[in-house]
Amino acid sequence: MTPRILYKRLALAEVITWTLLILGMVGKYGFGLDWATTVGGSIHGFVFLCYTVATIAVWTDKRWSAGTGLMGLASAVIPYATVPFERSVERRGLLEGHWRLGPGGEQSRTLAERTLAFALRSPVVALVVTLIVVAVVFSLLLVAGKPTEWFS
Repeated sequence: MTPRILYKRLALAEVITWTLLILGMVGKYGFGLDWATTVGGSIHGFVFLCYTVATIAVWTDKRWSAGTGLMGLASAVIPYATVPFERSVERRGLLEGHWRLGPGGEQSRTLAERTLAFALRSPVVALVVTLIVVAVVFSLLLVAGKPTEWFS
């Protein structure tokens, strides 16, 4: 899977899960369905974490500027902003080609590049590790409770 395809799919998934979260909030606050935000929020949270990992991976591989990478991360926080951001970087040619650090690709120089190169050259191991890390972070966030209660 190319960076372009991965990023396009996850940007769309973010938009879909934002919709689920918003519908969950309507269900909770409009109809008293407390479970609706748990379902929509959980799905959105998981996809949010996956999009964040993908943004960092593409940022590293394609050598995006810090500003572009940070905008990519910020786009996940603003409802429906991931698709316009993805289209913007695609128009600018920042998603072109295959993975630079993939099998047979360039040598990695930094720790981030070495980590990504390992992930691209050992995709099954990387997928399992990534899913475990995302699941652990997701679980810790569930234990932490609702974001609105973190600082109260």
